[in-house]
Amino acid sequence: MKPNKPKSLKMIGWGLFFLAVALFCLQLGYLFVQKKYQLEYIDDRLFYIINILFIISLSLANLLILAMIKRKRLIIAGIALILMSVQVGQLISNTKEVQQIISISPDFKQILSIKRHIDEGEATYYRTHYGILARPKEQLPGEIVENPKIKWLADDIATITYKSKANTTQQFIATYGDRGDGVSYYNVGPETQGEWQGENITLVSNPEGITITDTHTTEQFTWENTKQYGTLAIVLLKDNEAAWTLALNKNFKANSNTPTTIKGNITLYKATLKANEPITLQQR
Repeated sequence: MKPNKPKSLKMIGWGLFFLAVALFCLQLGYLFVQKKYQLEYIDDRLFYIINILFIISLSLANLLILAMIKRKRLIIAGIALILMSVQVGQLISNTKEVQQIISISPDFKQILSIKRHIDEGEATYYRTHYGILARPKEQLPGEIVENPKIKWLADDIATITYKSKANTTQQFIATYGDRGDGVSYYNVGPETQGEWQGENITLVSNPEGITITDTHTTEQFTWENTKQYGTLAIVLLKDNEAAWTLALNKNFKANSNTPTTIKGNITLYKATLKANEPITLQQR
């Protein structure tokens, strides 16, 4: 005679069953948007983890809801174990092929997502949509040959510093905000015209370019040797390498029509894999 299940266990079982249905629908929806809209999970490992949670939830739901003999329970457990083993194997295989670089902003509102194909070294920046989904936006310059260093200069500015295959230091900036009206595009360079002072460092921005002077050296960068990311930051380049990142702080108010009335701060961040901190500058 098959034993009757306690009511509390059946309720838990039904809860797990509905969870399994929700996870199944989530995966079906993901496969649809991936094909139609080129959206992917921000981390590829989520696909396999959700599959494993689905298998566990459905298996436990069957065991808790249905009254069955020990042999049938062992069969369900065995099938679940085999299916989970397959998913774990695929998860490990994916991890060996693609490095997932994930970082969350200090205010927990933005997620930096970069996927690096380990064999080729090519890395792609993904722009997040709807929380856990993202779309490929831009390929990082050069091929990453080691783990990058990630630093958030603001809640909406993330820097990724790394060595390329050509043994050059590169820097990529992911931006998620705006310092203007949120409608019109503007260039960071003209917005920073003037002299800026920080601790033991001075920056001068004029129509010819940017000059940075610290206690030891002076470096000059023409505008042709800069690369802008979004409307929040530029990378200063020297001999095909990143030298500095210049970013607009949260309190910076961009106004292309009247650059002399700029108020706020900017940040300088040296492109190095060594431990270093951003330098805050204020206008003289």
